[in-house]
Amino acid sequence: MSLTVLTATSRVTVFPLEDLSIAYTTQSSDQRGLGDVGLVTVVDELSDGEELWQLACRLGGRNNEQDQARWILTQAGRARVVRSPAYDDWADVPWTAHVRRRLELDALYANHDVLLTGRITLACS
Repeated sequence: MSLTVLTATSRVTVFPLEDLSIAYTTQSSDQRGLGDVGLVTVVDELSDGEELWQLACRLGGRNNEQDQARWILTQAGRARVVRSPAYDDWADVPWTAHVRRRLELDALYANHDVLLTGRITLACS
């Protein structure tokens, strides 16, 4: 499967989920800057992001992609809101993401129309 590479500077929240380090940021599909694209990635150069979908199935008990995507976005949103000392939340960090999956949600969820997953490299890590 081919990967799409995205590079940007934006707010990134990094949090632990099971034995993974997960990074969450948003992108906008147009100039309005709504953050309607959720980018949830694994911080590991050997990952392809599929671990997120496996966790959604195993821990979240979700069987279809739409439910799995909502579970993934819920974990990311929770981490951003909770702001635990175990989490990092950077206002403007340069990053490069290798997107393996893109899923259009069947309805707006947590202000997102699209979920992208894969791996990420952060300039600060």
